[in-house]
Amino acid sequence: MNIEIQTVGDIQVIALAGDVDANTAPKVQQEILPLALPQSKILLNLTNVPYMSSAGLRMLLSLYRQTTAKQGQLVLVGLGQDIRRTMAVTGFLNFFTTCDSLELGLTVFKRENH
Repeated sequence: MNIEIQTVGDIQVIALAGDVDANTAPKVQQEILPLALPQSKILLNLTNVPYMSSAGLRMLLSLYRQTTAKQGQLVLVGLGQDIRRTMAVTGFLNFFTTCDSLELGLTVFKRENH
């Protein structure tokens, strides 16, 4: 699992690469939950995540709860078909703003600021 964090303006862009499962989800959560600060803007790029287990979905839900509890925003980018399908079936997709590309994801924050 590779986690890359960069800042684009006032947005934390987190790119994950590799499977998010019971072995890797705790590390991902440990690295990105601290970024859920008041009014934080977090874009989670999952383009290079081929598989996400239930542990990964729980981590996403936890990040969503932490971010929204602090009036922040969370956008998911690049969901693969399998992950999108799993999130749709479980109802998780309803919680998240999702975009197909990084560029579209970044524009969501700009739109909501005006």
